[in-house]
Amino acid sequence: MRRGSIVRILGLTVVFAAVQAVVAVAFKWLPTSASRQMDRITFVYWFATVICIAIFALVMAVIVYSVWQFRAQPDDESDGLPIHGHTGLEIGWTIVPAILVIAIGVVSAIVLSQNGRAGTNPLHVNVTAQQFEWSFAYPDNKNLKSHELVLLVNRSTRLDFEALDVIHSFWVPEFGQKQDAVPGIHTHLVVTPTRTGHFTLICTELCGLGHATMRAAVSVVDAAGFAAWIKKQQSGVGSGGSAAFVSGGCGGCHAFKPAGSAGQIGPGLDNLEADAKKAGQPLADYVKQAIVDPNAYLVPGFQKGVMPTTFGQSLSPQQIDALVKYLTGTA
Repeated sequence: MRRGSIVRILGLTVVFAAVQAVVAVAFKWLPTSASRQMDRITFVYWFATVICIAIFALVMAVIVYSVWQFRAQPDDESDGLPIHGHTGLEIGWTIVPAILVIAIGVVSAIVLSQNGRAGTNPLHVNVTAQQFEWSFAYPDNKNLKSHELVLLVNRSTRLDFEALDVIHSFWVPEFGQKQDAVPGIHTHLVVTPTRTGHFTLICTELCGLGHATMRAAVSVVDAAGFAAWIKKQQSGVGSGGSAAFVSGGCGGCHAFKPAGSAGQIGPGLDNLEADAKKAGQPLADYVKQAIVDPNAYLVPGFQKGVMPTTFGQSLSPQQIDALVKYLTGTA
């Protein structure tokens, strides 16, 4: 290949690479990182992106140059020259991509290994997923239970998952990782938050009619804030009926004016007395049964198996009683 051709191809390569680089940095492709794991994943992303930009720019430069330089003239109907290959080029475009793919694989394997290390003193949180809510237990703090995930900044946390019904998937975008919660299988994930703030936990595995409402609040706090939160939870503050309604995700499926919710997946809760009369049950008994055994009686027009049957286990007796009083207006 002539020197002039090489110069032109390199020039086109620089142009294509520059255009792609502008596109790559002009848009916010990833959420702002809030964990060490996300920082490492972001590095892998940009490592692979730079390699892809270089390869794409070079390939496009060769294609554009070849189409322009060796294009057939309008009146040329002859066959093209026979080409017998170029051993050096064939070796080059085999070895170089192989090296680049291996490099991406090695970097990814190192990051995956580092992201799985919880260190010597992690915070332990047991995560339970069920249609359509998340709940969390803190075995290091007398197995405190909460429907909000609270983590310590700059301290690794090991999240151990279990699913009570179908497959769910844990994802906080700013933490950069996903982990499935699978019935009968115990999975785990390590997260090391790097900044305080409030985030949203999203289920990313289609798990039923209420899948879109299966979210939970996530807070990252400092040591003092975490200690204060633990003390508040252990004292029972925030365990009333309205708190149980919100933390249990009831508003995502049910309409209830006092809570300001407008869910349409399940029956509305503003006319419970009339519904109890139709079911032939006392109001309080009807509401409690609807929480702990929702398939025992179905409101006409709603199908069986949509509402979780595990609230009797995930909510304490005190929370259930408080929720019944809240829904019946006797609190």
